[in-house]
Amino acid sequence: MRAQQKAVPVIGILGATSPDFPLVAANLAGFRQGLGETGYVEGQNVTIEHRWANGEYDRLPALAVDLVARKVDAIAATSVPSALAAKSATSTIPIVFSVGDAVEPGLVASLARPGGNLTGVSFLAVELLPKLVELLSELVPQARVMALLVSPSNPNTPRNIVDAQEAARAKGMQLQVLKAGTEREIEAAFTSLVQSQTSALVVGGDPFLSTRRDQLVALASRDMVPAIYLWREFAEAGGLLSYGPSIPDAYRVMGIYAGRILTGEKAANLPVQQPTKFELVVNLKTAKALGLTVPPSILARADEVIE
Repeated sequence: MRAQQKAVPVIGILGATSPDFPLVAANLAGFRQGLGETGYVEGQNVTIEHRWANGEYDRLPALAVDLVARKVDAIAATSVPSALAAKSATSTIPIVFSVGDAVEPGLVASLARPGGNLTGVSFLAVELLPKLVELLSELVPQARVMALLVSPSNPNTPRNIVDAQEAARAKGMQLQVLKAGTEREIEAAFTSLVQSQTSALVVGGDPFLSTRRDQLVALASRDMVPAIYLWREFAEAGGLLSYGPSIPDAYRVMGIYAGRILTGEKAANLPVQQPTKFELVVNLKTAKALGLTVPPSILARADEVIE
């Protein structure tokens, strides 16, 4: 029995969010697709075990230790907090991640030569923030003060703030930084945004904020705040515009790497991949509701326009 169990490798998925969150299903489908491309099919020749923190990052270390105790063959970490927890829990089990920035939080030594037992996909979510500031200022040229919403527990937050401040300064704007790690703090952030008469909002890329997609889109709509997001799923849900890489595609690459590692390749020898396709999605319906005219320069560059 034991030999038979060993014959089927086990991948542990360590997620910072919740499995019933709408984005997660598409991402996991991408992951399974990537595994399939390397010959692994869940339920046939690979088992996948899930551990989800439901947005409570402090639960991640214990969940990671649980997967290590289960003696999984690889861990797929869906965020920087997940990957850091997995890295702390094991230096031998290979870890494949999908994160914003892999070098700054110390997950890998470099993208080209990861070194240890971690590799995966780095989204450039950090480097993208100045681009979000630029796009939003192009859409709302009259804005003098812009807000940035970030999660205080995300390791990339300090750098995100610095980059966004520099980008805002270059556009002659002030940047108001708002932090939220709970639903209530998101409500409070929008209250202070309205009180300070801030005229535009950039929502940072963060697992917790992603789980609050519907709340964020609804509050931006209620308070008539033009907002830009990293992930297209926000624009599809009624957000004004989004600019960033395709997450399901990154998960597909993560699945390919997991499969290659199961066939014997070493994480240390697999360079961290970066997305090559970035999508600009504009929601014209939302723009109209906000009384905004989307300039032709943005429409011409849009990958998708939601009418």
